[in-house]
Amino acid sequence: MLKDPVLVAFTTSSSEAAYPKTLERLVKFGCSRNIVSFVLPIGYSFNLVGSMVYCSFAAMFIAQAYNVPLSFSEITVMMLTLMLASKGIAGVPRSALVVLAATIPSFNIPVAGILLLMGIDHFLDMGRSAINVLGNGIATAMLSKNEGLLTDEEAQPDWEVEKAEA
Repeated sequence: MLKDPVLVAFTTSSSEAAYPKTLERLVKFGCSRNIVSFVLPIGYSFNLVGSMVYCSFAAMFIAQAYNVPLSFSEITVMMLTLMLASKGIAGVPRSALVVLAATIPSFNIPVAGILLLMGIDHFLDMGRSAINVLGNGIATAMLSKNEGLLTDEEAQPDWEVEKAEA
């Protein structure tokens, strides 16, 4: 169902580029257009799962690379802060680095540590974008199912949608 939108997000490193295709595929899958047009934009604004997970792991990596000791309570506060900060991440390439750069200095982690990630961030961003699209698509389909607006009979497998498009 979401193969094409995920591939678009992966290759462009932008979940925003996959939005139109994601919307189209969810409607063809059988999700209610009302649910899709309401939930998907909210998901794109507030549900960037891949970016949040990346920021958490990246902050911990930089702290360990610079030998910055963090207590359990500091790690918990940092994760909660990154969770809240990730709600403002745009779905454009490398936007998670900006949030990371703004957040980690408050935990005495050197911002220069981001340079350790910049060389491979393009490849990581491809994965983050794909996960963001997948997470938003699954959340939309689950809400449609939960509201009774998507039944097993209406849901078309991916190969059925591809046959209908051909």
